[in-house]
Amino acid sequence: MAEKKVYTGKAGFELLHREQFKLQRKIVANMTSEAWETIPHAAGNYEPDATEFLDYYQKLRGERPEWKAITVNTLLLYIITQGLIACPAMNGHITFKRKSANGCIELYKDINISMPMIMPDGKMMTINLHNCEQMSLSELAAYIADVRRRMDNTDVTEAMYEAAFENTINYIKRGRVDIVLSRLLGNMIGKGKMERVPKKARKEYFKSPARDRLTKLDIEQGTVTVSNLGSVYRGSAYAPPVLLDVIPPQLCVIGLGGTIERPGIVTLPGGAKEIKPRKFIPFHLCMDHRALDYGEFVPFMRRLDEIFSKPEAMENWI
Repeated sequence: MAEKKVYTGKAGFELLHREQFKLQRKIVANMTSEAWETIPHAAGNYEPDATEFLDYYQKLRGERPEWKAITVNTLLLYIITQGLIACPAMNGHITFKRKSANGCIELYKDINISMPMIMPDGKMMTINLHNCEQMSLSELAAYIADVRRRMDNTDVTEAMYEAAFENTINYIKRGRVDIVLSRLLGNMIGKGKMERVPKKARKEYFKSPARDRLTKLDIEQGTVTVSNLGSVYRGSAYAPPVLLDVIPPQLCVIGLGGTIERPGIVTLPGGAKEIKPRKFIPFHLCMDHRALDYGEFVPFMRRLDEIFSKPEAMENWI
């Protein structure tokens, strides 16, 4: 019988698998560590009753060919974009110096949504969807389809290396030479040495047109993050005390869970009330409390209330 390999730590656990951080995991670990080291997080939930809205969406999908390509994920991204247009306070970046207490908030007209997406190899990559505020619903669907097409031609490590290199340059500009030197040592020597494809293969890869693969522009920092766990697992739902990572310098992150069906109170035409099965969409809103207060989410929620109360209006979004 082969001798078991066991972990030699204090607990003596049997080792199932050991994997050194690769570039993708390093980037995620660095960004989330910075988020929790520097940002005072605060969060709230918003759960609109979207029963009639979702029913009307399914009706359009069944009756009109142009709606076949519109997924719930794309529909919700479009709705969130409309909410952000009504609530520009959520769409921006912050700079803050703790020692001097000096800070600055920049709000943007461009709505560039950073959205985690699953790559063909099963790994997650956050994609920057540029200028969502300029797109119709069908244009947004086509854009996302094109991103998925380009994913198939993308070497994840090389795309992330481009983004990591840009991030390192930004640290140099900020005078953080200590971080740059630590990264260089950590990625060039020892257990954390970064593995890349051979130079010849890399050269051939970059000969392919940028329009056919993801580049650093597709994974650079956006203006707001939307994380849709409901698109991965329909039974999921974000709820307190869960806090999502607000990735600096962004001001907030919007988490979406799967649609929840549960009893709800419905007001009948005569004013009487009764309990019926209803469909709720859980939105989890996390913010950088240095830049936002809870009241600044209100225009976003009011705009979504308006959208969900008038399902017929979505016919004009295509």
